[in-house]
Amino acid sequence: MNYLQKTGKRFVLSVLAVILFVSVASSSVYADAAADKGAVPAVIEKTTRSVVAIIGKPIDNKKTVEKNRYDLAHGTGVIVKSDGYILTNAHVVKNMRNIVVVTSDGQTHPGKTTHFDEESDLALVKIEATGLTPAVLADPTDLKVGESVMAIGTPLSFALRNSVTYGIVSGMDRSVLSKYQLIQTDAAINPGNSGGALVNMKGQVIGINTLKYVQYGVDGLGFAIPVATVQHVLDHFFKYGKVKRSSLGLELGESWEAVVGLPSSNGLEVTYVEPDSPGAKAGIVQGDVLLAIDSYPTRNQVEFNEALKNYLPEQKVRLTLQSSGSSKIIEVVLGEEHSSSETVIQDADGSYIDADQGKTWIGDSHYGWSMKYPAGLVKANEDSGQGKSVLLVDAKGEFAISIIVEEKQSEDISPVGLMKKMADDGKGTLLEKRFIEQKPQSYLLLVKKNERGEYYQARAFSKGDKVYYLTLIVEKEESYNNAIKRNSYSDLLDSFVLSFDASNASLKDISAYQTGNTVTTEYGLVFETPLEWSKRDWGNGLNYASKDGESTLSVQVSSAASGDTLKDWAARQSAKFNDAYTEGYKEIGESHETVIGGTAAIEKRYASTMGDKWRQSHVIYMIKDKYKYEIKFMFPKAAGGEDMDTLISSFEKSASFTKEGVNRSLGFIQDEEDLTDVNKTITYTNKKYMYTLHIPEAWQGVYQRELDSPSAQFSFNGGSLSISADDRSSLEETIKRIEQDHKKSTEADANYKNSAADEEMLGMTVRKFTTTYKSRNVPYTLVEFVFEKNGYVYSVRERINDAVKTEGQWQRLENAVHSIQLLDK
Repeated sequence: MNYLQKTGKRFVLSVLAVILFVSVASSSVYADAAADKGAVPAVIEKTTRSVVAIIGKPIDNKKTVEKNRYDLAHGTGVIVKSDGYILTNAHVVKNMRNIVVVTSDGQTHPGKTTHFDEESDLALVKIEATGLTPAVLADPTDLKVGESVMAIGTPLSFALRNSVTYGIVSGMDRSVLSKYQLIQTDAAINPGNSGGALVNMKGQVIGINTLKYVQYGVDGLGFAIPVATVQHVLDHFFKYGKVKRSSLGLELGESWEAVVGLPSSNGLEVTYVEPDSPGAKAGIVQGDVLLAIDSYPTRNQVEFNEALKNYLPEQKVRLTLQSSGSSKIIEVVLGEEHSSSETVIQDADGSYIDADQGKTWIGDSHYGWSMKYPAGLVKANEDSGQGKSVLLVDAKGEFAISIIVEEKQSEDISPVGLMKKMADDGKGTLLEKRFIEQKPQSYLLLVKKNERGEYYQARAFSKGDKVYYLTLIVEKEESYNNAIKRNSYSDLLDSFVLSFDASNASLKDISAYQTGNTVTTEYGLVFETPLEWSKRDWGNGLNYASKDGESTLSVQVSSAASGDTLKDWAARQSAKFNDAYTEGYKEIGESHETVIGGTAAIEKRYASTMGDKWRQSHVIYMIKDKYKYEIKFMFPKAAGGEDMDTLISSFEKSASFTKEGVNRSLGFIQDEEDLTDVNKTITYTNKKYMYTLHIPEAWQGVYQRELDSPSAQFSFNGGSLSISADDRSSLEETIKRIEQDHKKSTEADANYKNSAADEEMLGMTVRKFTTTYKSRNVPYTLVEFVFEKNGYVYSVRERINDAVKTEGQWQRLENAVHSIQLLDK
């Protein structure tokens, strides 16, 4: 596809409508609330001064979603202290930088989040101001279903600050996607209302608006955080700087009735007990059912959370449990729940809400170009990972500018070559084409008008091993032919230079070039892999590999068993590796404790060989929120130098965990190794060929579909067991053929050692061949048994590499062979 075809895509100017838009707040008035109507203006007058708009730059984890001055997020806040403390939702400010607070009188103040609690969805923003009007919080016991309420906030647009909607309290003690109980209201709550006040007809705040249920055919279903929770969180914020939460160290599961919203008295089932937690120390085990904390019933998760709000860590409580069919009461000293939601990222883009303030030039530091950056120019699109193309659009929708960087096959491209590269597009009418020689760089100019009436002015610059395409796209002919606008377009295009001055403070760098690919998993783990690596669909878990497949990364996630610890798990994995290899074929490094992505981790390096090439594995073990993460890098030992260390270090620096990234359907993932017994066997029966044997369940091939096949093979790392049944050759012919094969191998290589003997087995005399050899530098032992029964000649072959011929593995292989039984006809 040539250049004009690439850039001739019609840029959708309607996208710009989301930059500056105006909407109208809805209202809801109830006929039975006529008595309150006269009081509404007075209530609004009393409360609106306590409600503010909160505006800022949105962020997405570590990076800004859209790095332009028109990309803003907003919500609402409620003044709770006259010296500038403002209460809002945690989700409003969590992904917001460069906060600006706009009071009801239109004054703006820079703000900063000082307290943050994701569990309650509440946060405090501080501005430097005095004499503000704090809201009056209602008495939690005065709240009643059916009373009239108003929601005050900033729905949809900054221009709609302090909009008011009217309704009633539709319900209380609701459990909807929240840790604590919520108030239900039909007062319209729209995007941007989050963090605003839900007030009663006394002008008192009864709740903080938090969410709205949105679905086709559903209306008037909004929710607010009740004032009781608000008071609890504010009290902790100002006393402790955070919300101190008590913890039992238990993972709890709701009953079927509680899940579907029916009344339940079944309590909460203990599904996981954290090691060394208060619950573990008190003897609570998986399968117990928690019925109450002191006098507070715990019939669902929200009731459990509400009950714990009444206690601080280190306080003693009495738990009513159902265990093994009977009830019991135990005393527990509460621990403290540790949360990562106490800090938020802020102000990385400077102190202005316009992150581009003072930026009059724009460019790419990696590809080395820059140009003027007028206030009305917006970066609409940029390819991720490389930044080879970027689309800049005019905020008013009149024009767009596309910049594409193309790698050349050679550096010696001529003006004629540039013409040929740009002249392949036969669409549209050619209006101008010429090569312009000038300083600091010459370029090829091409002007076209397409069938939609759009004008394209394209310029191609050649520098080094790259071609830079700069294209102006003007939608309307009258705009392109307007002399004043034409001059402004030309001034902008003429400012384009193939250089980037990093010392220029007015130059905005939009380089998107990356050295790695960002991987976001369904398990909340985010990390980077090298840019040239790709995802591979092999084995279990998530797998990534280099182009040649020699270096790999795998991520295995499973649920931690109740009571399991990181050290115990890592020690088991190390012991498993140690037991899998014989001496001389393995190396085990020292364990190293570290922290990755804010989570404790243990690292260990292993190396193994079958006798040919050594391969290393660098394994990272982590346990996070009851899930085990085993991250394994595999690479040839020869490559295990600085490059691999750099790769692992880069991964560790990029790795992080996000609650938002966790799939909400994520449930219990059984770790098969927790259930695996290497000595447990299952019975394999081949009825057609009339034999049965016992195979270790952990081997591959155990669950074969074709149970009547003349041959079956079972394998494990470095070894196998196979059985074949032949009704076409006699026993004598089979033995003679095997003897001849061994004789040829012995004559060809003196290191090929083979012996033959008769042995009693299965109540008969069988022929046994034993071979030791080194194939491609991999030493192994091969034992083959040949015998005849029921008209079949059976060949049983057991093979194992010396590298894995441990006492246990060899014994399991021998036991499997000698478990064979022949069936009668």
